[in-house]
Amino acid sequence: MVELVNIHFSRVLIKGFYNALDIGDTLLDMTFLADGGREVSTASLQGQKLVLYFYPKDNTSGCTAEACDFRDSLKDFNNANTTVIGVSRDSVRKHDNFKAKNNLPFQLIADEGGALCDLFGVWKEKKLYGRTYMGIERSTFLINETGVLCEAWRKVRIKGHVASVLAASQAL
Repeated sequence: MVELVNIHFSRVLIKGFYNALDIGDTLLDMTFLADGGREVSTASLQGQKLVLYFYPKDNTSGCTAEACDFRDSLKDFNNANTTVIGVSRDSVRKHDNFKAKNNLPFQLIADEGGALCDLFGVWKEKKLYGRTYMGIERSTFLINETGVLCEAWRKVRIKGHVASVLAASQAL
């Protein structure tokens, strides 16, 4: 199964390696595998703002709280012409279960191979209880209607975060 069908972006370096996207970079023609096995493309989102929020793992307390905060504010995001999409390295099946369990009305991208995490620079070394490991750094990105990355929140703390993202989206 292919988790990232097609990806093009503005910051390509020698031999096909790339830097993580920065504010002002343009996100182009990307197609992802999401919950339900559906493909989601950025081309289908043209003319809408996009919130991509990256979270470590389905069905953990922090990730569930963040997803439910986005769910509870989705009407306000829709009124601001903003689509919300969650991203983790969990499988489509895990996303389907997480989505159903928490009544999440937005799509969840299954970035199992980590290409999207790498593109946004969220795959980081983490430390917990003296153990070092690689994982997703909770982060959120706001992309405008023309595909330009406008805002980035890294090392996100959940409390009040969704309200900050919504305010930035409404201000665009």
